[in-house]
Amino acid sequence: MSKTVSIIDDEASVRDAVAMLLETHGLAVAGFESAAAFLAVPFAPGCIVSDVRMPEMSGLDLLRTLQGAGDPRPIILMTGHGDVELAVQAIKLGAFDFVEKPFSNERLIASVEEALVASESSLRERLELDDLKGKFASLSDRQRDTMQLLIRGLSNKEIGQQLGISPRTVEIHRTWVMQKMSARSIADLVRMAMALGIA
Repeated sequence: MSKTVSIIDDEASVRDAVAMLLETHGLAVAGFESAAAFLAVPFAPGCIVSDVRMPEMSGLDLLRTLQGAGDPRPIILMTGHGDVELAVQAIKLGAFDFVEKPFSNERLIASVEEALVASESSLRERLELDDLKGKFASLSDRQRDTMQLLIRGLSNKEIGQQLGISPRTVEIHRTWVMQKMSARSIADLVRMAMALGIA
């Protein structure tokens, strides 16, 4: 899967300079003059390099928006000299890195390359979680109830007593849960439930 470095800066000269630098290192880039322009285009795997101070929507606002949407792309923020406090705040909010202007080319390239590696694993995690959510959504209500009690460590007999059904019926629901969730063991099922936030 090809990865794009999205560059967001309201100053065309900065945008062009960063794009040229990254392109000479064989990276695919896309430039945007504002956060709104960036948010208007379809999702492209990769990472984001954004200025912190921009009119209308700042780099920090963009970071919050992307996190709220569950966007897995790492974001590197470019900050001016006096913005160290802002940069620290950005890292606390979940920014991947910040680089101070004027930055050394090596520093920016290294950060972008690290972010692209990180984006691969975060995108994979997001796809795995989406797949898991799909599997969980395919369970019937009774199968979900059975799964909840299974991950609490209850036996078929105890689950049957809780749900008012026979242990044989519990066994059928249990088989369906394991199949639909593609779980090889109860430990697998517990890990899935934790990833889904239902354990």
